Amino acid sequence: MKRRGKLVVWPVYFDSTVSRGRGRKVPLRLSIPSPRIEELLKAAERLKLPHELVPDAAHPATPWKKTGYLLVEKRDSKTKILYEIAKELQSIRGRESH
Repeated sequence: MKRRGKLVVWPVYFDSTVSRGRGRKVPLRLSIPSPRIEELLKAAERLKLPHELVPDAAHPATPWKKTGYLLVEKRDSKTKILYEIAKELQSIRGRESH
């Protein structure tokens, strides 16, 4: 269900083990292996992005995997927000972004 002014952000968008064709949305250099919804939550909080957690949802491409997603306020373009979250995820995992 679409909500005005909100973006759906799935963990698969940042997963380095998943191809672009299978759902990754950020470049490999910004992705991390198997991101967890908790890490996305932490990244959104660090970025002060207003968000809402939907914990038991499954991405349409993998209906058997209940990864959950975040609903974040669209304060910029989707690409820019995803890149910001990706950089924050790398920081959370302990890697510096280049």
